[in-house]
Amino acid sequence: MRKTESTTTNVARPPIASPSEWRAARMDLLAAEKEVTRARDALAARRRRLPMVRIGKDYRFEGPDGVVGLADLFAGHTQLYVHHFMWLDEPDTGCPSCTRAADRQFNEAHFGALRERNVAFAAIARAPWPSIRSYRDRRGWTFPFFSSHGSDFNYDFHVTLDESRAPVEYNYRTKDELIASGIPAEHLHGDWPGASVFLRDGDTVHHTYSAYARGLDGLATAYQFLDLTVYGRQEAWEDSPDGWPQDVTSGP
Repeated sequence: MRKTESTTTNVARPPIASPSEWRAARMDLLAAEKEVTRARDALAARRRRLPMVRIGKDYRFEGPDGVVGLADLFAGHTQLYVHHFMWLDEPDTGCPSCTRAADRQFNEAHFGALRERNVAFAAIARAPWPSIRSYRDRRGWTFPFFSSHGSDFNYDFHVTLDESRAPVEYNYRTKDELIASGIPAEHLHGDWPGASVFLRDGDTVHHTYSAYARGLDGLATAYQFLDLTVYGRQEAWEDSPDGWPQDVTSGP
C-alpha cells in the first residue's frame, strides 16, 4: 500500500493566490475542461458509428450452470460488456488489479444501470472453471464470471499473449511495434488488461469494440476522483510539478 503523506511533511504545495486570482485561473482551466468534454463527446459519437464484425467462431465458456456459448452470456439482453479478467498462472489466482476492480465496481448498482440500457455484463478469464469458482467464492463475488479455458477467445481478442496460440498483438500494435515503443520482448506474454463489447442480433453475435491499456482509464472510478485532486494519481508517468508526491514504481 502506498504511504500517505502527512500534512506535516515537507511536500510541495501549489502557490497561494487571492480569491480573484484563483477564480481567474480556474475559469481559464474550465475553458480547457469544456474543450475536453466536447472532444470526449465527439469521440463517443464516432465510437457509436464504428462498423461491427460478425463472430464466426463457436466460443464456449464454462460457468456455474455448465458450458454455454457467447450468445448465452447476453442473458436475454441485446448488448454485452466483457471484462477480460487477468489471471496469474503460477499462484493460480486472479490478478490484483482485476480483483480490486471487481471488489469496488462489479456490483448490482452498476449492473442495474447497464441492464436499464439492455446491456449485460460478464467477466471472463482463461483459467479452468474450478480455479475461477474457488477464487470467486473466496472473494464472495456473485457477478457473472466464466472460464474461456481451452478456447481461442482470449487469444483472438489479444488479452492473452502467447505466440504458440496467436501472433502477439496488444492495443492494435504488433510485437515489433510494442518492442519499438519500449516494452521488453520478455514482457510480452500472459494476460493484459482489456474490455470488449458485443451486439446480439437473434443468435448472431457481433464484436463492436475493444479497449486496452490506458483506454480503460475511464472505467476506474478511483482514478476519476484522484484526477480532481491537487496531487493527482501520484504516479511516476504523470506530468506534475517538481516536488509533488509520486510513486516511482508505478506506470501508466
